[in-house]
Amino acid sequence: MSRNILCIVEFDKYPKHVVARATWLAKSHNCNLHLLVSDPVTDHLGDSYVYLLESQDFAEGIRASQGEAIAEMITFVEEAGVRVEVDRSGERHVADLVRREADARQPTYVIKGTHYHTPSERASLGSVDWDLIRDLDYPLWFVKPVDWKDPSVIVAAVDPVHANDKPAHLDMRIIERACTIADNSKSTLLVVHTYQTLDEIGSQATWAVKPRRLPVEELNEKIRTEHDQAMKLLAEMCRLPEGTVHMLPGRPEEILPAFADKEGASLVVMGALARSKFKQRIVGSTAARALDHFNCDVLVAHAKPKP
Repeated sequence: MSRNILCIVEFDKYPKHVVARATWLAKSHNCNLHLLVSDPVTDHLGDSYVYLLESQDFAEGIRASQGEAIAEMITFVEEAGVRVEVDRSGERHVADLVRREADARQPTYVIKGTHYHTPSERASLGSVDWDLIRDLDYPLWFVKPVDWKDPSVIVAAVDPVHANDKPAHLDMRIIERACTIADNSKSTLLVVHTYQTLDEIGSQATWAVKPRRLPVEELNEKIRTEHDQAMKLLAEMCRLPEGTVHMLPGRPEEILPAFADKEGASLVVMGALARSKFKQRIVGSTAARALDHFNCDVLVAHAKPKP
């Protein structure tokens, strides 16, 4: 079976950046490229219950413009020496469309553009991106509208103490993905782990507990030591070079974007654990919470929960 990359083209989510990144990735990984053009809006205009000639003409004009853009994308991909095929869909449930196409093609990566999510989208978890982060079974690469730095830095965000029910093999998968991309792009690999001290966990940790106050500094040192030992073990197992591993205190959704900015990263590789919508609403997802705050691409590696 040929290796392929599934690229979701949405005209409101930086299609040129998305196709450029997918083309580069397909070429560096020796994959074919499948462009899935998702456009539910013009179909909705054309299928209006109230037939208006103006809306029909408007929809046809948009389709014609999009057709020219798609032709330019195909030319760009082919000139890069990548084999490409294109499908279009007007399905309104984009997450279902992506899952179905991914299951049919079993791609090496699913590439998709992303934009800033409103507070209501984050609160409701109603975004397509949130839906795919939650339960897509394939590596999901979110493209931001920024140029790829060359050479660049690839950041692998791991959690070696396996907090939030994350299985041990997920860290290995994250590092493996990051190493492959770093090797193919001749980039620098950095592995980072963030951990929360009692100060970040909550102010209740510093309350007085009779008959004495909690020894916060001592407990924080124990937390740091536990995480440090876990990181050293992970680095040894993965044979990570000295200077590659970083461990920082703080909330991951705040620390990881800042770290990526400081290091000039082009990509952050993170993990996600499949959960129901209800549990996702309660527990949350670091990848989902942090996605809007990164100024670089984000690759989400998934791990299914144990039965």
